[in-house]
Amino acid sequence: MYWRAFILLAALLPGMAGCAGNRPLPSTDGWLVGQNGAMATDAEHDAEHMVAHGPAPAGDVRYVHTAAQETWVEPEVVPVALTGPKAVAEADGPYLLDSGDRLRIFVYGQPNLSRTYIVDHAGQIPIPLIGTVFARGLTTNGLASAIRDRLGAEYVRDPQVTVDILQNRPFFILGEVRNAGQYPYVSGMTVETAVAIAGGYSERASQRSFRITRRIDGLVEEIEAPADYVVKAGDTVFVYERFF
Repeated sequence: MYWRAFILLAALLPGMAGCAGNRPLPSTDGWLVGQNGAMATDAEHDAEHMVAHGPAPAGDVRYVHTAAQETWVEPEVVPVALTGPKAVAEADGPYLLDSGDRLRIFVYGQPNLSRTYIVDHAGQIPIPLIGTVFARGLTTNGLASAIRDRLGAEYVRDPQVTVDILQNRPFFILGEVRNAGQYPYVSGMTVETAVAIAGGYSERASQRSFRITRRIDGLVEEIEAPADYVVKAGDTVFVYERFF
């Protein structure tokens, strides 16, 4: 009887070994070794992982297969260029007249009207025959049109009028600069240019932020500006003192 049991056990052992060899080897999170000892493909592994754990987490988080384990990797973050307010470009709008602008007004065939005018503190200019003309907030073309309408309505037939800027109104710079005061405006200048014109920073100056006071349509507006912000004619630039 014992020899019959021994023969039966010897017959069953090869089959049991074959079944064990055909079964994949498990890892902690899924099957890494496939049939006949071959490495499982990504598709096989993903299918096994989905059955065991459900679908991958929402978003861009992904997992990477290795021969020893499955590792979760955060998605790569690509820096995006910073966006924000740009320096006020000269092309943002036409130059608007205001107090202190020196103008040359020419009226064809009218030498008594063709002369140099300065926009006064009220934003006006006095012109013979027609009296004061409001110039604040107008462009040179707008002022020429206003003068043309006033002259043509009563005094001159079909007047030809041109307005040119001889000198822009100045800008002012205060605070921690070597030579605070009033300076001629330079087209397209920035805060840094204004500081250079005023002799540079003082020893106590902060170079991080500046305040610009600007008159817009008769109202005064304060702007916290960086060093590359464009200064306009008539602006007052204030350079802060640093605290340490």
